[in-house]
Amino acid sequence: MAATGSEKQGTKAFYVTTPIYYVNDAPHLGHAYTTVAGDVLTRWHRQRGEKVWYLTGTDEHGQKIMRTAEANDVTPQAWCDKLVEEAWKPLWEHLNIANDDFIRTTQKRHTDRVQEFVQDLYDKDEIYKGGYEGPYCVGCEEFKLPGDLIEAEDGTKLCPVHKRPVEILKEENYFFKLSAYGPKLLEFYEANPGFIQPESARNEVVNFVKQGLDDLSISRSTFDWGIPVPWDEKHVIYVWIDALLNYATAVGYNENPAKFEETFPADVHLIGKDILRFHAVIWPAMLMAQGLPVPGRVAANGWLMVGGEKMSKSNLTGIKPQDLTSHFGVDAYRWYFLRAIAFGQDGSFSWEDFTARYTSELANDYGNLASRVAAMVGKYFGGELPASAADGDAEKAVRDGLAKAVAVADAKIGEELDFQAGILAIFDFVKQVNGYITEQEPWKVAKDESEEGRARLATILYTAAESLRAVAVLLNPIMPETSQALWDSLGAEASLGTLASQPVQDAATWGQLPAGATVTKGAVLFPRLEEPKKD
Repeated sequence: MAATGSEKQGTKAFYVTTPIYYVNDAPHLGHAYTTVAGDVLTRWHRQRGEKVWYLTGTDEHGQKIMRTAEANDVTPQAWCDKLVEEAWKPLWEHLNIANDDFIRTTQKRHTDRVQEFVQDLYDKDEIYKGGYEGPYCVGCEEFKLPGDLIEAEDGTKLCPVHKRPVEILKEENYFFKLSAYGPKLLEFYEANPGFIQPESARNEVVNFVKQGLDDLSISRSTFDWGIPVPWDEKHVIYVWIDALLNYATAVGYNENPAKFEETFPADVHLIGKDILRFHAVIWPAMLMAQGLPVPGRVAANGWLMVGGEKMSKSNLTGIKPQDLTSHFGVDAYRWYFLRAIAFGQDGSFSWEDFTARYTSELANDYGNLASRVAAMVGKYFGGELPASAADGDAEKAVRDGLAKAVAVADAKIGEELDFQAGILAIFDFVKQVNGYITEQEPWKVAKDESEEGRARLATILYTAAESLRAVAVLLNPIMPETSQALWDSLGAEASLGTLASQPVQDAATWGQLPAGATVTKGAVLFPRLEEPKKD
């Protein structure tokens, strides 16, 4: 998606990434949660007029993918191709994800650059040959520390994430001298306290590194589905080293210096908390070893919980996003998880909570406000927005409320990644406008056909419509389809231009919607919910 607004030419792009997702199965709500958050964040920055680059993609190497493909009697590449083209890319399109690039770790643009990166580290004596024996979780594709494991009733050691037995690996590997970077990482964390978010995640990483780091196995030699180690093709590069490098290879590392210079490093890596150490310890250490800049921020979101369990296919709690969008709509889906769950914390999902919030906040508060205002402009002024007359204290309070909503939403969404607080600020303003209409009672004012009465009615309806103009701008990064419908209903494009070109930070500038705009009552933004079908 092209950037909108007046870009700040010549500056570094605001670069946001999601994890690249394993293609061992179709995406579920947890994958979509992180990806929608990244989309809202990057849309917000685009609508500030900034240069933006949003990257997502798929992680297609490793033992887990190989075993899944074998179980389905296809080659790993055929499995990946099918899942990417039939499940992952279509879902992101369905959810209106405006990513600028989609990288696959089986692409040559990636595999060649990974080999070059690892070869450089080997040539710098940052990698050496050794042996490894210890627990490994294929589900996580992670070497586990004994202290990380949990114990089943029969004494079997389990992965704490997947609740499945770990495998004991014993094989020849190449190792990255991660242990040498512990002091440098601690110094970096101290100098950059906002590098890891939330605070609980930062504390976890700092404490982990303070205990001392072991060198990291960066190759596997007992299977071949991966990128060959360039100096020893009996080994393939450990899937996590391969995966982390996508953030560099996708933006031109060793291939397009101009692109790399204007994009790298990422300003925000959005991740799940279960992959925190890879991104906050291993990844910056790799970059330090290569003399490359470290990312601006690693933001770990919590887990989506169903019945007290992390949502995942392996735990049989995976829910398809389409199960929800078919009932609530795509925009409501994008809104709900960021509204209902504080980003960075675990959150529980239920149909009942989604239904209650949809009905109360989207249908009753927001959708009904848009319908009422359009209907009254149509009824009392023939669909032509009247000019506001003299504003009073009530109108000033609305303008002040809007200014506060814009300031809070811009800071919370655009800077702090506190999507919930930003959305709440916008909807608090929606509630304020509803309260304003209730108090001013335009349907009663309309009975006064004097010049003063008509002027007062015009002021009330202009204030309401102008408020909705600002709401459409603020909610566009979150709910683009319904925001566009509201923009069209207000007749705003004819005089103000496209909705995407409206700077969010300027949304509180009052009086942008001109008198005379054609206001029409379109389809209901958030229709009444039907009862979900029972199986």
